[in-house]
Amino acid sequence: MKRLLNTLFVTTDGAYLHKRGETVCVRIDGEAKLSLPLHTLGGIVCIGHITCSPELMGTCGERNIMISFLSENGRFLARVQGPVSGNVLLRREQYRRADDECTSSEIARAVVMSKIANSRVVLQRSLRDASDDQKYPPVDEAIDRLGSTAVKLLEDPMPLDSIRGLEGEAARTYFGVFDYLIKTQKEAFYFRERSRRPPRDNMNSLMSFLYTLLTHDTVSALEAVGLDPAVGFLHRDRPGRPSLALDIMEEFRPMIADRLALSLVNRRQVKESGFAANETGGVLMDKATRRTVIEAYQARKREEIRHPFLGESVAVGLLPHVQAMLLARYLRGDIDGYPPFNWK
Repeated sequence: MKRLLNTLFVTTDGAYLHKRGETVCVRIDGEAKLSLPLHTLGGIVCIGHITCSPELMGTCGERNIMISFLSENGRFLARVQGPVSGNVLLRREQYRRADDECTSSEIARAVVMSKIANSRVVLQRSLRDASDDQKYPPVDEAIDRLGSTAVKLLEDPMPLDSIRGLEGEAARTYFGVFDYLIKTQKEAFYFRERSRRPPRDNMNSLMSFLYTLLTHDTVSALEAVGLDPAVGFLHRDRPGRPSLALDIMEEFRPMIADRLALSLVNRRQVKESGFAANETGGVLMDKATRRTVIEAYQARKREEIRHPFLGESVAVGLLPHVQAMLLARYLRGDIDGYPPFNWK
């Protein structure tokens, strides 16, 4: 099984990263603040105004350590990666399958089924954890509606447009009751609807940042097994968009990002003072809040969960890699179908 490597997050404006021997060194105002062995890193995420030396970028490219650059509010800007890895025959098969309506529908259906199932678990667990005076009938109704939507996905044949329509229906149902899951700091962390680019409220800002972190990890996992993150099945091709990463992410958004966002708010680990609106109306997190979120995300990745298909414990941070590996095995013909991840 692949070992869970560290991700280095750099959030201090003006930081400079460079290679020193077999380590990556972080300097701030000319002073060395941190040094980490390169062999322990799976990726580097630079948030804000961060610079890297050409030597470091070249070495990271050679060793498959992806460097991602994000804006202060977590918007993806660019990434540095080395030569395309993996068997060219696997990528050619991926492209052929993506052009085939039947195969795309099959994989997209599995992904959306998993997303709906995992969204239901988030709602169910939130109800289970709530006190008696915090039971909300609309959440129970949403759980039932999500179940009904999942049943519709079993119909055959199911064209891609119909699958996308049901995915949108499920998302509206899920996010329609998401505000009920926020138990504390309601005035500061209300949720009305999903907004992005830019996020218009504190909760959307938090969720968007977590989605960006998850995107980085999923792209890295797909690259590691030799798949092209840009060519998806549910999400179609668009220049600059990692469509396959967005496909695989659908399985993990509820259990990793949404659940963590709720936990951070309900446990008061993030507070209203850590968020502020800019001149365009977008809401940004301050550096201290970003650091808190990153630490919680890293801790979540170290937790272990039993994978239903493999039948063994896997670190949460390795789940994107496991699903990328299973998708590659399906495309190569080693298994009969793509087994999505269903959270129990």
